[in-house]
Amino acid sequence: MSTINTRCPSCNGLNRLPAARVTESPKCGRCKALLLDGSPIEGTEENFSVLLNSTQPIVIDFWATWCNPCVGFAPVFQQAAEERTGAVRFVKIDTEQQQQLAAQFQIRSIPTIMVFKNGQRMDMINGALPKGQFDQWLNQAINK
Repeated sequence: MSTINTRCPSCNGLNRLPAARVTESPKCGRCKALLLDGSPIEGTEENFSVLLNSTQPIVIDFWATWCNPCVGFAPVFQQAAEERTGAVRFVKIDTEQQQQLAAQFQIRSIPTIMVFKNGQRMDMINGALPKGQFDQWLNQAINK
């Protein structure tokens, strides 16, 4: 059985999760917070393909720590993740730490936000948006 490693968005603890349980609502072994819902997940080369092929829609934020628009957009992304717990998964990929993923998706500007359903890209935007505009775009992208 294959496993993925994922960090808890609440306590930052590393958790090993059977790939088959990604469709469930797994909890952190340390703090018992939800691992994959309610807060953005740290996307890595090791866990990304399993997350991407989930039946839930996936919203990915390609970002970097040095990018001011990315840092400013982070609270909007966090709030959207909290509001859509159980319906949509949110993943943040640090393009500096995960250069292979950034290259795979041909990221040329950040932040870049992509929406996937069943492993297929449904929509993409470049740049940070205010909360209202992001929600409107996200609703349209998810319902395609």
